[in-house]
Amino acid sequence: MKVKVAKWGNSLGIRLPSAAAQSVGATAGSELVLTVENGELRLKPSRKTSAELLAEMLDEIDRLGLKCPETLDWGPDRGSEIIDDDYSRGLIVPGPDGSPVRVGPSTEHQSGKRNARSRRR
Repeated sequence: MKVKVAKWGNSLGIRLPSAAAQSVGATAGSELVLTVENGELRLKPSRKTSAELLAEMLDEIDRLGLKCPETLDWGPDRGSEIIDDDYSRGLIVPGPDGSPVRVGPSTEHQSGKRNARSRRR
């Protein structure tokens, strides 16, 4: 692709064809990195560092503020939403180190389904 060099103030400039600009994601005002090697000019899109991206995200959070969505109560669980296990009944809780700790007797052996299964075998 050929482009012409033109006078631009005290400098020289080139116009990027729209197809070339779109292929690298360049828009008006975006920064490109120019390198000169072995008599060749190379333009590359400028990539932001992780620190710059983090700073931008934090600035955006400051600008917008922390908005937590409302908690909606959809009523009691129904059907497959119901989880009937020791953890859901509060018989297993997180311990001081985060590992699960049983605080009540297991009710698993009291299940009629388990007894019925063992009788079938």
